[in-house]
Amino acid sequence: MINLVLFGPPGAGKGTQSDMIKEKYSLTHLSTGDLLRGEIKAGTPLGIKAKELMDQGQLVPDEVVIGMIDSKIKEHKSGNGFIFDGFPRTVAQAEALDNLMTENGIAISGMVALEVDEEELTKRILKRGETSGRTDDQNEDLIRNRVQEYNNKTAPVASFYEGQGKFKSINGVGSIEEIFGSVCTAIDSL
Repeated sequence: MINLVLFGPPGAGKGTQSDMIKEKYSLTHLSTGDLLRGEIKAGTPLGIKAKELMDQGQLVPDEVVIGMIDSKIKEHKSGNGFIFDGFPRTVAQAEALDNLMTENGIAISGMVALEVDEEELTKRILKRGETSGRTDDQNEDLIRNRVQEYNNKTAPVASFYEGQGKFKSINGVGSIEEIFGSVCTAIDSL
């Protein structure tokens, strides 16, 4: 069983790479962004609150995200494993995820981090905003705020997994196929 954390700032290509990883390794894809957008589209109270926070470039509270992840782990526990996309975002979430995995008799195999500089991220997200319809993809100030949030709150998660010997860094700039090749090499070495 492979349980992978796919990591990187907004616009690093996590969604693109996770689709390819999911297919190659037959993993269950757990994207907190997709889960949250589903709640927003459904107009649930969680979705309404999440939208307010996301529109301001803020992160959704841990207990909400962890509850959604716990449900999905239990729902898909008998599969080949999971790919976590956009989660964990904080060290507290990483610790909570490790605890959830332990409670379910499984563990994180490793973290693969896509490394991309801020200017490239901004360019990618603005381009994505032309077709995504997401307001947080269309405003450069919000994009830079999201990247800053990532740098301040999320990047320390890499150190958490590095301390466990589970961290692999990948250059996230290049063709989709080149990056995927590097990601697969990293996964196969776990």
